[in-house]
Amino acid sequence: MGILFIKQEKQYRKLFLAGIVNGIGDRFSSVAVLAMLLQLTGSGFAVGMTLAIRLIPFVIFAPIGGRLADRFSRKTILVATDLIRIVFALSFLLVHSKEDLWIVYFSSFILAAGEAIYGPARKSAIPRLVNKEHLVKVNSLEQVLVGIVLIGGAFSGGIVASIFGAGVTFWFNAASFLGAAAIISTITFPEKKAIKEGKAPEKESLFFVFKKVILMSVPVQILLLCEILIAFMNGIDNVLISVYAVNEYHLGDVGVGLFYGALGIGLTLSFSIANRLRKNYLVTGLICLMLEGTFLLLLSQTHLVVFAFLMFCGVAFMSGIGNACFDTILMQEIPEEHQGTMFGLLATIANPILGISMFLSGFALQYLAPRSLGLIGGIAYMLIAMILMGVISVKGYRKRVEKV
Repeated sequence: MGILFIKQEKQYRKLFLAGIVNGIGDRFSSVAVLAMLLQLTGSGFAVGMTLAIRLIPFVIFAPIGGRLADRFSRKTILVATDLIRIVFALSFLLVHSKEDLWIVYFSSFILAAGEAIYGPARKSAIPRLVNKEHLVKVNSLEQVLVGIVLIGGAFSGGIVASIFGAGVTFWFNAASFLGAAAIISTITFPEKKAIKEGKAPEKESLFFVFKKVILMSVPVQILLLCEILIAFMNGIDNVLISVYAVNEYHLGDVGVGLFYGALGIGLTLSFSIANRLRKNYLVTGLICLMLEGTFLLLLSQTHLVVFAFLMFCGVAFMSGIGNACFDTILMQEIPEEHQGTMFGLLATIANPILGISMFLSGFALQYLAPRSLGLIGGIAYMLIAMILMGVISVKGYRKRVEKV
């Protein structure tokens, strides 16, 4: 069937299109903001501060967004967060000197808070909008969306900002939020079961929901551990992309865009494999995680730009397949009435860990060569995958013994 299944998923097509529109706009703006900060300050401190500020709201607002998604209209949440972010996307136009940096920090915080609320609502809407048999195909298409945003946003954003100026990218971002809101407003979301049956949703604490869902599913337990461990390692990748491009291959900003483009290509190509999967999602995802580590290991050892580009493609290719597998498991295992809450909590856990990992990776580069850090990261990915596969084998063996 390939991509043909999307013809049957009319509502999801709109959600996918909205994701591309506001995703590319946001990437355009992000690239321009970071470049503007470097021009105004001449220091990486303001850039680091802005990146850190973007992670903080997930701790506060992702659980709130998840709870709101489980209790109220997802369409209203998605449209409202897009419309509110328009004002703050345009506020960067008011930044002209160092004295205006507070605007960057404040607006970056609000925009990230909007994304923290938007993310769980959007992700938990997917199982309700699509046919269950198309779930893995849709999750693999979500990786394509990320790939398109990386190629169309991160890679092209710098070029557009350099030619037309940062102001154009800020207007473009605001327009993208408006366009996405308009698209989402046309989506027909199914009513929640509790509303259909005339029941008010039960008020359960975040901790109670988290504990209940985790205890009912072994795959969810394994994936939670996997999310935590991968977040610790992802910081290395995020830091090394720029370091490899600028310091190791001496390609400057063009190299950063080139390597982000490679990630986008890899994620887009991952759909060709991920959408064909039918079973064994957990094991397949862990195998992809191990291969992702292998590509990172090889990347740390190569001195050829072409080979590095291909390795980044391979890393993203395996990551895209693995992410599609893991997201499908979560959507199958977590009860629909708790999906918003759980996706919000997962974002709350993963993003601060990613921030800490990025900080520690930057600190480690003062004592380690970039390639040494990359080698450590690649090996760590492989070890995580092997350990979790060992856990699955032990649990499977115990089940067989109990049956006997």
